[in-house]
Amino acid sequence: MKRQHIIVVILSLFSIAMACNSNSGSKESKEENPASADNTASDGANPKGIGKYTHVELTHPLDQAMVATGQNIYNVKCGSCHKTTNEKLVGPGWKGVTDRRTPEWIMNFVTNTEEMIEKDTAAQNMLEVCLVKMPNQSLAEADARAVLEFMRKNDGKN
Repeated sequence: MKRQHIIVVILSLFSIAMACNSNSGSKESKEENPASADNTASDGANPKGIGKYTHVELTHPLDQAMVATGQNIYNVKCGSCHKTTNEKLVGPGWKGVTDRRTPEWIMNFVTNTEEMIEKDTAAQNMLEVCLVKMPNQSLAEADARAVLEFMRKNDGKN
């Protein structure tokens, strides 16, 4: 009986995760700064997250050397839990993440994972769906920025 209850809970959580991922099909035109002008994200979270990054200078066009470095880091540290599509693996898929989150939020989450999960609403919401805390990958600032550049390329940014 207990086993059946656990299976029902897991299937319910999987259904919720799939429903959350299906909402990412609507693409907003806020390419580089998805937070609204009043500094409130659509889910009520702090659009910049919690951590030292309050402004991230983006490159235009994409820095291809950073993209390559970011892809290598993804292959070694991120790809076992995240897909570059909308599909959830262990963690959420990365497709559209730079449309949903600001560069500052992404940098703060990648480099300040524990505090973000503890205090940031959006990070807490992801944990409720994924059920697994992202481990701190101990990325240096340059490596975290390279991962962000790879995410931007993955989302079709120029």
